[in-house]
Amino acid sequence: MNVTSQAMQFGSVDAGSLAQGAVATLLFFVVGFVVLGLGFLALDLLTPGNLRHQVYVDRNPNAAILLGANHLALAIIVVTAIMTSADSLGQGLVDSAVYGIIGVVLQAVALRLLDAFVPGHLRNLVNEPRMTGAAWAVGISLIAIGAVNAAALS
Repeated sequence: MNVTSQAMQFGSVDAGSLAQGAVATLLFFVVGFVVLGLGFLALDLLTPGNLRHQVYVDRNPNAAILLGANHLALAIIVVTAIMTSADSLGQGLVDSAVYGIIGVVLQAVALRLLDAFVPGHLRNLVNEPRMTGAAWAVGISLIAIGAVNAAALS
């Protein structure tokens, strides 16, 4: 047996399986991207003013903290939804989209509850020109709620 020829064998490649996996990757990415977009829109509706303008033009640190925390929370939810979705591609995509949208809704409800039960108002927090500990507290709470939300996926 020739050692060189044996070392060069990699096995066969199933192009059909590879193509199906690549398409599934792209489709799950789209689902995740859409869910994150919906999460941004929900947060924008729940915060005063134009969130995108506040974060990227005004460079408001408190708005940026809330946006980043909410996106991280939703990413945890989306990753869990994808990882626990059905094995068949169609059902897996539907599972991921539905659980992702439920995650957006639950994060929005959590933000409204935080606004109702935490002293001060979200409007005041977001409009504060300097970074505050309250923004970090709300942001970390959103991440914690997102983790619990992800763990609750069935």
